Amino acid sequence: MKDFKRINRESVYKGAIIEFCKDQVITPEGNRVEWDYLIHKGAAAIIPVMDDGRIIMVRQWRNAIDKFSLEIPAGGKDTVEESTLDCATRELEEETGYKSDNVEFLITIVPAIAYSGETIDIYVAHDLVKSEQNLDEDEDIEIEIYTVEELVQMIMNNEINDSKTISAILTYYLKYCKKN
Repeated sequence: MKDFKRINRESVYKGAIIEFCKDQVITPEGNRVEWDYLIHKGAAAIIPVMDDGRIIMVRQWRNAIDKFSLEIPAGGKDTVEESTLDCATRELEEETGYKSDNVEFLITIVPAIAYSGETIDIYVAHDLVKSEQNLDEDEDIEIEIYTVEELVQMIMNNEINDSKTISAILTYYLKYCKKN
């Protein structure tokens, strides 16, 4: 593979969550091109697994799609330095009202690889302990509980279309539930 070379990155807009940039890149053939690029601090998500194997999900309003979405708990890192494990366990408690000291890494995804540097580390939490839900001021979350098989069917029926949730549930199912 030949190398592409970024020669400039100009910040066009910086918001609370993302920074929009225009990159100037030289292609291997010597062409000068512009690409859009979104800077994001990174995020984490978590699959909360109850003692009976069912999974706690959150249903919340998503402005970008103008409707409610069924997802695993997730959120952006507060700072670039924050670990994704700390972020995931914080979001678990904030969004579901549960905590766990038994959390393991599952997978990293890049949800918009063509134009964003965002990565989402996804974890699995077992041995959940009831705590207290502590929603952000812009959140209105309903808790729903499903079996992993129900969630896989909802994905296949296009009832769940959030990329992190699809990746997480299918990876969890294949790693922990599917009998070979």
